[in-house]
Formats: sequence, structure tokens, C-alpha cells
Amino acid sequence: MNKAQPLPTRYDPRELTDEELVARAHDELFHITRAYEELMRRYQRTLFNVCARYLGNERDADDVCQEVMLKVLYGLKNFEGKSKFKTWLYSITYNECITQYRKERRKRRLVDALSLDPLEEASDEKTPKVEERGGLDRWLVHVNPIDREILVLRFVAELEFQEIADIMHMGLSATKMRYKRALDRLRDKFSETSET
Repeated sequence: MNKAQPLPTRYDPRELTDEELVARAHDELFHITRAYEELMRRYQRTLFNVCARYLGNERDADDVCQEVMLKVLYGLKNFEGKSKFKTWLYSITYNECITQYRKERRKRRLVDALSLDPLEEASDEKTPKVEERGGLDRWLVHVNPIDREILVLRFVAELEFQEIADIMHMGLSATKMRYKRALDRLRDKFSETSET
């Protein structure tokens, strides 16, 4: 078996592919973070957009992004490369978004159970409601969370259906079917609002 050649110490991380950066991160972390930082720079904006559209507000999206970046930092050493880095990253993101979504749902139930006025609680937030923003966000509120995530991963993260299926632990045909149904639902909703 051939021994792995040592990687050159001087390099420009912007010129490397994701796979090369992952290999560098395996060798360099935690002493040098250049490769990790470049990976995060490449995906930071899309990662935030995915989280914001899934969770519906920027505050939670920012928190989830920070958590994802930490998980990637500590998980890169163990990343085996069985999938693309991008797929692995969005798998972590998806799981963190689900965790945050469940936490928020539990918090809302608790507020309701304590008979606090949830509208009063929500008025403290500085971020605009999803419905007040335009574009994709306005329509995503009309589909359930799983279908929303499929649409976000497809349109915002620009992932292939197989990658989405892997991230969401669903079959390829089930993913495509849910995607098509979600789009049909949105088209119906859009045609209703444009007629009124």
C-alpha cells in the first residue's frame, strides 16, 4: 500500500476543491484552521439562507448556523468522505434546523400552557414575520415543514434529489413525489391569490 504523500504547507485555500480542503482539514485541525475557514466561507451565505427559510426568522437561523459550524469544526476530523462535503454539511444543517424547530414549538406550547399572550411575546422580536417578506419565504408558510425543507434544499442549497433524499433519510421516489406535491400546492395557492 502506498504511503500518503505529505501535503505542501503553503497553499491558497480559495484555489482548492471542497475535497482538497477536507483533506487539509484532516491534517491541520485544530492547529491550523485555514481549510475549515474556507469551507465555511464558501457555504456560509447559503447555509444561513437555508436555515432562515426553514425556521422563518433570522435570529434562530443565526443560532443554528453557529451550531452547525461548530459541529463541522469538530466533526471534520471524522468525516470519511462517503458523501460529498456539501451533502454532509446540509445533513447536519437539516438535523439542527429540526432540533431548533422542535425547541421553538415546545416553547410556544409552554407559553400557551402558562396562559401568556403569545402575540405579546412575539412583538418583542425585531425580525419581520415571514409573511411580511416577499419571494419564496411568503409561499413556504403554506407547506408542511418536511416539504418546506425539500423545497429549500432544492432551490436555496441547489442540491440534487438524491442528495436531498440522503439528508432527509427518505427514498428518492418519495422525495421527488413530495417535491412535486409541494410545488402543486404552491401553484394552487398562487393561482387562488392571483385571482382575488
